[in-house]
Amino acid sequence: MNAPTPAPVQDNAWLRAMPWVFVLIWSTGFIVARYGMPHAPPMKFLAVRYGLSIACFLPWIFLAGVKWPSTRAQWFHLAITGVLMHAGYLGGVWAAVKAGMGSGLSSLIVGLQPVLTAIWLSGTGSRVSRRQWLGLVLGFAGLVLVVSRKFGAGGPGDQANWLNLSLAVMALFAITIGTLYQKRFVAACDVRTANAVQLLAALLVTLPLTLLEAELMHWNGELMGAMAWSVLGLTLGGSSLLYLLIQRGAAASVTSLMYLVPPCTALIAWVLFAEPITSATVAGTALTAFGVSLVVRAGR
Repeated sequence: MNAPTPAPVQDNAWLRAMPWVFVLIWSTGFIVARYGMPHAPPMKFLAVRYGLSIACFLPWIFLAGVKWPSTRAQWFHLAITGVLMHAGYLGGVWAAVKAGMGSGLSSLIVGLQPVLTAIWLSGTGSRVSRRQWLGLVLGFAGLVLVVSRKFGAGGPGDQANWLNLSLAVMALFAITIGTLYQKRFVAACDVRTANAVQLLAALLVTLPLTLLEAELMHWNGELMGAMAWSVLGLTLGGSSLLYLLIQRGAAASVTSLMYLVPPCTALIAWVLFAEPITSATVAGTALTAFGVSLVVRAGR
């Protein structure tokens, strides 16, 4: 009798670690903005980021012999998600911050995504349990505690107006609709080709918007570092993990991970910039983590 095949322990460990690796990478987004925003307008920065990311994916796809999506419908659905989750979400957040909105308020607005997703799922007949609703509410309460000290902390330019509020709300709806759309319509395909198609669609939408920006990019060490991490870490790493998580998990469980991004960002800012961590930050982080655990466990 042949011995039973051992379970792929390493693969299972990686699957369990994927959400936490994603949160850690995604949390660096505001750190990148802090380094890059003073030296580049948002649409120009993002257009270069998309172009360089595509240039990284293409040889990887060619050398690995990965197949491209086989139908026009697959290309169309991937393009829609690319426009929503890259051009819409990133463009909205970066433009809102550039227009004077502080990182605390912008992260709080975008942090409504898990609640918005749960409301949509309930309205369409998908089951969101009471335990998940409790987790969503607790997670959002923790998020408010974490970002509370950031309100009004960005100086005279840190303010809300109709323009930056509209941009932030647009980003919120873009990432929410994009996540739900991908889960519903995008068929399983290789993450590398999927990302390349999404980024190409985002680039085509973003390029015309760069013509509206009079400011030029001023290349220096900070901007080059921010761009390198945006391409290699956030796009090739973070966006790929988000794609895989959406394909593998329930929408409410995946989006609840977004609650953990601001607390993790606060910890990174403490390490890099010596930004103080208050008791509210610690309490909010613990409450957020507990809320997310309720959603994820119930989602399983």
